[in-house]
Amino acid sequence: MTMEAAMTKRDFRLVNLCCPVCAGKIQKSLSKLDGVTSAVIDFSSQKLTVELDGEGPEDVAERIAVIARRYESAIEVAEVFPVIPGEKTLYLANLSSAERAEKIEARVKTLEGVSAAAVGFAAQTMRIEAEDKAKLPFLLRQASDIARDIDPGVEISFSERRGADAPRIDWKRRLSNAALCAGAALFFAGMYFKFDAPTDLAVFVAAYLLVGGDVVLRSLKNIAKGQLFDENFLMSAATLGAFAIGEYAEGVAVMLFYQVGEAFQGLAVNRSRKSISALMDIRPDFANLKYGSELRRVSPEEVGVGERIVVKPGEKVPLDGVVVEGRSALDTSALTGESVPRDIEPGGSVMSGSINKSGLLTIEVAKEFGESTVSKILDLVQNAGSKKAPMENFITKFARYYTPAVVFAALALAVIPPLFLPGANHSDWIRRALVFLVVSCPCALVISIPLGFFGGIGGASRNGILVKGSNYLEALSKVDTVVFDKTGTLTKGVFSVTKIVPAGISDKELLFYAAHAESESNHPIAVSIRKAYGKQTQAGSISEYEEIAGYGVKVRIDGDVILAGNDKLLEGAGVPLEKALEPGTIVYLAVGGVFAGYIVISDELKPDSARAVKELKKIGVAKTVMLTGDSKTVGERVGRELGIDEVYAELLPQQKVERMEELDENNSKGKVVFVGDGINDAPVLARSDIGVAMGGVGSDAAIEAADVVLMTDEPSKIVDAIRISKKTRSIVWQNIVFSLGVKGVILVLGAIGMASMWEAVFGDVGVTLIAVLNSMRAMRVN
Repeated sequence: MTMEAAMTKRDFRLVNLCCPVCAGKIQKSLSKLDGVTSAVIDFSSQKLTVELDGEGPEDVAERIAVIARRYESAIEVAEVFPVIPGEKTLYLANLSSAERAEKIEARVKTLEGVSAAAVGFAAQTMRIEAEDKAKLPFLLRQASDIARDIDPGVEISFSERRGADAPRIDWKRRLSNAALCAGAALFFAGMYFKFDAPTDLAVFVAAYLLVGGDVVLRSLKNIAKGQLFDENFLMSAATLGAFAIGEYAEGVAVMLFYQVGEAFQGLAVNRSRKSISALMDIRPDFANLKYGSELRRVSPEEVGVGERIVVKPGEKVPLDGVVVEGRSALDTSALTGESVPRDIEPGGSVMSGSINKSGLLTIEVAKEFGESTVSKILDLVQNAGSKKAPMENFITKFARYYTPAVVFAALALAVIPPLFLPGANHSDWIRRALVFLVVSCPCALVISIPLGFFGGIGGASRNGILVKGSNYLEALSKVDTVVFDKTGTLTKGVFSVTKIVPAGISDKELLFYAAHAESESNHPIAVSIRKAYGKQTQAGSISEYEEIAGYGVKVRIDGDVILAGNDKLLEGAGVPLEKALEPGTIVYLAVGGVFAGYIVISDELKPDSARAVKELKKIGVAKTVMLTGDSKTVGERVGRELGIDEVYAELLPQQKVERMEELDENNSKGKVVFVGDGINDAPVLARSDIGVAMGGVGSDAAIEAADVVLMTDEPSKIVDAIRISKKTRSIVWQNIVFSLGVKGVILVLGAIGMASMWEAVFGDVGVTLIAVLNSMRAMRVN
């Protein structure tokens, strides 16, 4: 008996397939090929799918190409292999403008094989996600070519440049500065010395070419590529227009002050980026790898899990791990915002990015660098710019229409009034139109707004608050309701047994059954019971363990069925019980279907929980809510102590999600935030407008699940996060109002002949410079 070979499916891309009729003919011909059971072409996507008997002919790709080219000779056949997603961040040094960053991003997104791409002007990064990991290097090369084509001065690196890199002389910049100085000298000579007309023109033309020749050249190159409405074109058109109406000095002056303003603007933006980078400078440069009896200084990426590294006093801890030798104090302020050093000894966990303050430490590495705390924090912060705030998206769209609108308004101003106003001077109206051209560039907005959000995210990270995107940072400023989980969020989550109330058995027996029933659980309540028992549980006596989510556990111990959990667990099993009146978490037990008593477990409130709730009210949060699976008695007591508005108790995990949905539906004024400890909170974090996880240091689950991660266990950090958000949003709005206000005033004054091109230059580069400097205030938390 012969077995039929299994069919295989292979996909191909028919590049340059242009004729739909030809596609049908190709499909029909391919279906007749030996070994091909079916062939289907999707003309719109240029995709061919063939099903083959077994693996099919070895040269199937070549046969497909031969048939396809019979109908369309330009067709190229490329097999589409199964995809393995991959991603990479490139660093774009000297990226010159936010406008060009947007153009690079748009072009890269069109590359075949790119699933996502985002260019952050403020961070000077380009993040690319590939559908196929194997093709990622090729896509990176294409993306690099696009970046250089749009912005020839950009320098691309595959790893972030470090401050220790050897300095190099930028001869191109020096030459440009020398030309600018020479042009300025000629300009002032033309202004203060009297020359005859031809000499005067020659002096100003020479000054103009020295000062603005590169701007005109870039403008011509961009026009050849179809890029008309950029700052180079606008300044070239405005200043050459001034020459055309005989205003030589004004034409040179505007270009000179534009170039000087651009230089100061570039300096301010670079300083801003360096300041923000310094806030997040937690990446370790090296690791001292213990190799036999010697130490080798290597890159952190070269150290594997289980190897040992040595961290000397004053050095950064390069990788997450466990101390095996030495004692010291660690400065974790760059990670958590906490200024008090943390004492560490053998057996203690350490986080990468911490600074060793005193002793010599030997650490066994627990995570590779790519999975380490510092790597994840840096990756999160660097990629936060990819998730743009609605305000950023609005400004991007606004800028697309603003510049062309002002340019056409300038054209109308130059042409229409002289046609209809008697005695109108053409040169005067052209001069007014040139003012419009100079002030039409939206640089102040497209540079300062992303920079403001970037500064806010940087300042928050320095304060131990990781915000995953400027969209979440902006949303935090609109918070109306804050919902807290109780255990581990408002309380310490450190439980202790405070009372044992047996029924028909002794205290010791009740504790024995409880400890054995909870022996498989890592929940803090279970840990506290085992701690109170104080002995090793006997695994051999335990069988049929079953955890019932939201209720407790059911287990067989020495033949008896034990129930341990809340009152609903016992009531559901038909066991009559005596309900406890004591405040605290109650664990009820039943042995062999008979009520055996209960254990009272208490948790402590965190020191700053009450202050956090009080401060939230002060900064404008309308309502605070607490969700808990604990008893109503405990929930209401905690709510009263903290001053929380609404308390919902005795909730199962799915009921917490349902309650969150209700709160969201009933809230029309602002955003709803959920704050949890990142443990078992993922569904509620996902359902809220903004999910905030606490205690994110070393917690992979928290960093993955939440939109905002508080790196310490302090509830008051949510207050800081909202304050930073409100301050950032205020600064962004200041920049919008200031930029549009000044530009609007200059446009009106220019239209009525009361503003010259000098004021227009201030409305462009001057306003941008001021807006950039204002954006940097977002870095300062206080």
